[in-house]
Amino acid sequence: MKSTRSQFSTLQQVCQHIPGHLVAKLAREHGVDGQARTFTPWSHIVALLYAQLAHAIGLNNVCDGMRLHRAKLSAIRGATPPARNTFSHANRTRPAQLAEDLFWAVLEQLRTVTPSFGGKTYRGFPRRFKRTIHVVDSSTIQLVANCMDWARHRRKKAAAKLHMRLDLQSFLPKFAIVETVGHNDNKRARALCAAIAAGEIVLFDKAYVDFEHLSELDARGVFWVTRAKDNMRWRCVRKRIARPQGRILRDDEIVLVTPATRKSHPQRLRRIHAIVERDGKDVEMVFITNNFMWAPETVADLYKHRWGIEAFFKQIKQTLQLCDFLGHSKNAIQWQVWTALLVYVLLRYIAHLSQWQHSFIRLFGLVRACLWTRLDLLATLQRHGTADGSFSLLAAPEQAYLLGFEPG
Repeated sequence: MKSTRSQFSTLQQVCQHIPGHLVAKLAREHGVDGQARTFTPWSHIVALLYAQLAHAIGLNNVCDGMRLHRAKLSAIRGATPPARNTFSHANRTRPAQLAEDLFWAVLEQLRTVTPSFGGKTYRGFPRRFKRTIHVVDSSTIQLVANCMDWARHRRKKAAAKLHMRLDLQSFLPKFAIVETVGHNDNKRARALCAAIAAGEIVLFDKAYVDFEHLSELDARGVFWVTRAKDNMRWRCVRKRIARPQGRILRDDEIVLVTPATRKSHPQRLRRIHAIVERDGKDVEMVFITNNFMWAPETVADLYKHRWGIEAFFKQIKQTLQLCDFLGHSKNAIQWQVWTALLVYVLLRYIAHLSQWQHSFIRLFGLVRACLWTRLDLLATLQRHGTADGSFSLLAAPEQAYLLGFEPG
């Protein structure tokens, strides 16, 4: 089927969703505008977006690809192709906070311009809940140990970590931290949960359990569900069921008994021992929560939906360029991670505008295939493909990976 032609390249149509004034404004705030000569902050952003969409595996790939399409690149608000050393220097020295601020500003702008963006419900969302449900988790990004001493966490391994708070309904990030793996997850729990409002729900893994922080969430009126650590010491003060009921083995109200944890969290907790399905198998899990009104099955079901964020991490790792990095410094890694997240949001927005009905991985592949062509992107997406089906927010790998080439 013939698609509608456009006077703009696909890359330009993606970039046009970033407000023209925004990069210049942030560059001034971060003191970058005065340092730039030919390779402006806008050209820097476009180069990193191109690196993601083209799946470039090195600096030369980006520079060569942009030079070959210099005329089409210039049409993207005057962007210019960088020299290899200039690009490397910008990734290393320009503050990555600019990329982080740009990500959040663009996301806010898109939701302001199109309020329905993000309203599309992730298919794993428990629809009986009218409250906002947040999911907190982290994912490790493997790096090259012998090049990246700043990220070394074992003798022969190095890694960065992406902490994320995800809105489970919209499947869009609400807060994120990019750092080395040396910090315990529970040290980041306060920052990740700081903006959660009273009455909302947050789900997180037991790695984020900090009883003092959980007590603070109680005081703020935030409901939470997590797994109990194996070494948690507790005493039952009330049995809510006398015997196992179906897949619920125990439902107790408890208090913590060690002096330190009792001081940090003097309030009662609810402890639920249940059988849940995980990867097609029944396993026993123990959950704790500060909500005493929900049915025990609801608590177990809520925690199962926390696994949606694992699908999010799997999705971005299988599509975006988070395996091959364009620099070895901490700053360069952060630039690339934040622009990867920016590409994710831009493509999700384009999918929303075009009413794309297929998977995210297929969307990414189609945009990549026509990156420099002058096709009307929205019309192409609306007309492309013959298979029916709803737009999937879950990762769905379409091929096996060769040994040693799996996503990190």
